[in-house]
Amino acid sequence: MDWLALISTGESKTLEFKRELPRYDQIAKTIVAFANTSGGRLLIGVDDDGSLLGIDESSILDLEERIYASLFERISPTINPDIYALNLEGKILLVIEVRRGASIPYYLKFLGKSDGVFIRIGSSNRLADAYYVAELERQRQHLSFDEQPYFDVDFKSLDITGLKQRFESAGLLLDKAKLLNLKLLTIVDDKEYPTFGLLILLGYFEHVSTQCARFKGSTMQVFLDRKEYTDDLFTQLEQAQIFVQNHLNLNGEINGLQRQDTLEIPLPAIREALVNAYVHRDYSNFGRNIKVAVYDDMVNIVSAGGLMPNLTVSDLYAGRSEIRNRAIARVFKLLGYIEQWGSGINRIHDTCVQAGLPTPIIEEKNDFINVELMRVTHVQDYAQSLTQKSSADVKNEPSDDALRTITDDYGRLRTITDDYQHLELDQQKVLLQLLEVESISRQDVMVLLSVEKTRAYNVLNSLVTLQLIKRHGKGRATVYMLT
Repeated sequence: MDWLALISTGESKTLEFKRELPRYDQIAKTIVAFANTSGGRLLIGVDDDGSLLGIDESSILDLEERIYASLFERISPTINPDIYALNLEGKILLVIEVRRGASIPYYLKFLGKSDGVFIRIGSSNRLADAYYVAELERQRQHLSFDEQPYFDVDFKSLDITGLKQRFESAGLLLDKAKLLNLKLLTIVDDKEYPTFGLLILLGYFEHVSTQCARFKGSTMQVFLDRKEYTDDLFTQLEQAQIFVQNHLNLNGEINGLQRQDTLEIPLPAIREALVNAYVHRDYSNFGRNIKVAVYDDMVNIVSAGGLMPNLTVSDLYAGRSEIRNRAIARVFKLLGYIEQWGSGINRIHDTCVQAGLPTPIIEEKNDFINVELMRVTHVQDYAQSLTQKSSADVKNEPSDDALRTITDDYGRLRTITDDYQHLELDQQKVLLQLLEVESISRQDVMVLLSVEKTRAYNVLNSLVTLQLIKRHGKGRATVYMLT
């Protein structure tokens, strides 16, 4: 393993740094969170910014034994992590590594199961609420929320005509046997009950809704349009897609003798992002819905519920698929809304990149999934940022000089990476600066981009992860150079 490369990515869902040995209660909390989520590593002797500090190696063996004993006393069910010393650039680090457990949910004994279950959200440990604890219980039993019966509704009282018609359009029959097979219907004590999945597909619950909005500019301060859709899930998907299309621009190209109009964001990318939101959101949380926002610079799709506990965003790009809502996913796959398991995220990325757009942002934030599809205006904003125009001129299209400057910059960036067009604007600016100077510090980047320390750190780390730059030095003396 390339430990330096791993550390350079910073703290994450599966990685945490500690300058020195924390209290045993803190270690136990982190280990519980890792075991309930995606597993992870706690590195002791590493500063928050990734600088290697090391620990006193004379007490390593004694320290390992004490940590094992403390975790046994504090955690239930028992977790047996790997604890070992790591010599990195002459510094001794202590690594506590844990895999996702099979006996979830794990909890701190002194807090009890109701208040002691922790999960990993981003780079922090969070107390799991009752919804999440129940989800962990279901996962341990290999159950899916949407496959569970809902006893407060008589199946015979439901109108499933619309769902039957969708199956008929796909050349399929939705009879009682099919409903049972898809786990949309269940029989308990000789009585028929719908599952949560069927009621979700029908839009029965209040939280099964979609809020769409068009905002002025790039903030949520001024509404230009907003709609809320509460029909069945497939109708909501179609209405949300139409809403987005109506608020995007068309790009016209002459192909032979005919003009061909295309959306500034490819429709397949929009549709795939929406399908993912409906199929993978956490429907067990009855207080939240799906939100779709169109800004001047992007389309933002937010889906309630983070990734499945044992998944990371990098797993998604690697093609790994974990289904939260099995009944709903089966129906979407059967009706052709899902092309191939595990291919959706890369399809969104590739479709946008092939259209000459910046790389889409797909990330887990707190307990929701955030997708940002950048609009063509991103390139125009880049051109305008390079020209010192007056406020009256900013409304105009970028000048020829500005576009030529972009071409020149892209030519210089091409010497670093073939994927230069799909880097973020801030990433491009850092790389262009490094073509002029030998090295750059985080403070330099803060001044260059006019951003705060955290943003500068994230931009630099992203370029390190892409292996376009490398880190030199330690602590405040750290600088970054082109690889």
